[in-house]
Amino acid sequence: MAGQPRKELMKIFTSTLLAILVAISAVAPAHAQIVEKKSLNLDGAKKAIAAAVDYAKKNNAPGGVIAIVDEGGNLMALERLDGSFAMGATISIGKARTAVLFKKPTRFFEELINKGRTAMTAVDGFTPLIGGIPIIVGGEVVGGIGVSGAASANQDEELALAGAAAFSVAGRGESGQPGSTPPATGATFIDSKNVSAAFAKGMPLLETAGYKVHASRRVEPGQAEIHTLDTDVIYVVDGTLPRSSQVEKQSMRRRSRLTKSAAPKLKAGRHIR
Repeated sequence: MAGQPRKELMKIFTSTLLAILVAISAVAPAHAQIVEKKSLNLDGAKKAIAAAVDYAKKNNAPGGVIAIVDEGGNLMALERLDGSFAMGATISIGKARTAVLFKKPTRFFEELINKGRTAMTAVDGFTPLIGGIPIIVGGEVVGGIGVSGAASANQDEELALAGAAAFSVAGRGESGQPGSTPPATGATFIDSKNVSAAFAKGMPLLETAGYKVHASRRVEPGQAEIHTLDTDVIYVVDGTLPRSSQVEKQSMRRRSRLTKSAAPKLKAGRHIR
């Protein structure tokens, strides 16, 4: 009989301990499933629009509609400059949504479709037109900006880049102009296996809101290319440039210094743009 209270106390202690363990096991997984993410608020959306409008005025854009969406592609803010055509509102929203939902500039998709990947046009709610840029803060895509109705597709993109750059250091790049690529704060290392895989498939090595590094290769004659916004670093290890292509030969001479410095890092027939 003397041991009866002791047994009851042990039962109570064991039950309490089990209850605590069950509670901990229930709370721990729930906590592990919670992820802290940055988000774009209305003030941030207005800040991006203001930067894009400022760039438009300084560069004499004839018009333009600027749309800002959150990370889910939902419209947060829109501004239509004087002289913009009405459909620009719908197009700019579509560009912004495409950029944020795919986490890529819409230029990537327009160029991809122009190269023959027309099946992508069947994607619902897809606007593969130049002028959409993801808004990135602290390495996270928090929203998207789309522009339509400026002087050209390239100027649409310039306005969008200016808006997205509002969240970089002082909202300006090294040149001090809105929308220019911000100065590098460190080196980006790309593993050699990823480089080889990118060259094999002809795909981007690195993409940001302001620039991209694309790996491609040419092993046979192809169509001439004119790049207005790209810089080529070419390393030829076998064969020569076509004698009939004076433009490419002159281009190679201008880039010879870049070629020599890049030569040890590239393999046969590889072309970074």
